[in-house]
Amino acid sequence: MPFVDKIFREYDIRGVFSKDYTADFATILAKAVTEHVRAKVKTPVLGERYRFAVGRDARPSGNDLTPRFINALIEEGFDVVDLGVVPTPLVYFSTYHFNVDAAVSITGSHNPTEYNGFKICVGHSTLHGSDIQELKKGCRAIEKGGPKSIKTNPGKLIPQDVVSVYLTDILSRVKLSRKLKVVVDAGNGTGCVVAPQLLERLGCEVIPLFCDLDGDFPNHHPDPTELKNLVDLQKAVLENKADVGIAYDGDADRIGAVDEKGRPLFGDELLVLYSREILKRKPGSTIISEVKSSHRLYNDIRKHGGNPIMWKTGHSLIKSKMKEEKAELAGEMSGHMFFS
Repeated sequence: MPFVDKIFREYDIRGVFSKDYTADFATILAKAVTEHVRAKVKTPVLGERYRFAVGRDARPSGNDLTPRFINALIEEGFDVVDLGVVPTPLVYFSTYHFNVDAAVSITGSHNPTEYNGFKICVGHSTLHGSDIQELKKGCRAIEKGGPKSIKTNPGKLIPQDVVSVYLTDILSRVKLSRKLKVVVDAGNGTGCVVAPQLLERLGCEVIPLFCDLDGDFPNHHPDPTELKNLVDLQKAVLENKADVGIAYDGDADRIGAVDEKGRPLFGDELLVLYSREILKRKPGSTIISEVKSSHRLYNDIRKHGGNPIMWKTGHSLIKSKMKEEKAELAGEMSGHMFFS
């Protein structure tokens, strides 16, 4: 059997590679996703072929999964915008800045190296809940021999340097008032390909820590929400008298931070800092967090003139609520942060 049902989770599709699913599953899933995209997006964004952005993290299993996923998309007549090894947030970025109908980040996120998975977007929305269960049904149908592939001319592969586009966009909008000394712990994950150069181009002095891509994560587990994984960062901040230390998980969609004294800043504390800055510029803004955040976050937002909303945990649920409320900022204790 190429996959087990438990990999279809609330927010993504994820499991232990070669145990919970095989490389053949990437082909099956890609074909199921093309059916889903055709059903949800009646007219491709460019009016002819559907276009699908594909990014991945550095895990070794991605070398097996990514080509199979891409080849299945091309076989189904989709053009594939190949982003390469990039942070998951740059895959989301691509859905706004490139002409694509859907996207996937092939990543195990903050999990150990033996895990891998798929975070899928259709339009600007990340699939979750019932949509993921529909994909499971589609995968089972394909596994059993149907439905058949749509006969069409193969799509084409379009390599795209999303990092340069992202850096240009951020640098056009963000200016620092003073030079900062920053330690960056990328945990050998995809933060390596963006964070050090972005901060340097913003004028920071950057001290890199584990900023060499290695999907086996040889130095520490890539989850900055676990305090034991911040020990090296804390030490480097103190030794170098840095202003701040920043850490990322395997696909760089979770952030951790420590202050100049080496003290960890939790998700709700980071949201306090972000919300105060935003509320100075945009008084009355709506800001969303989740049930695990402290009351002091919601009280601080209210005190500084904002509209705080407590919502359900889960990045897909938070992002959906953010769009509904037209919120400027949202975030979770897990280190997922979202700016409008």
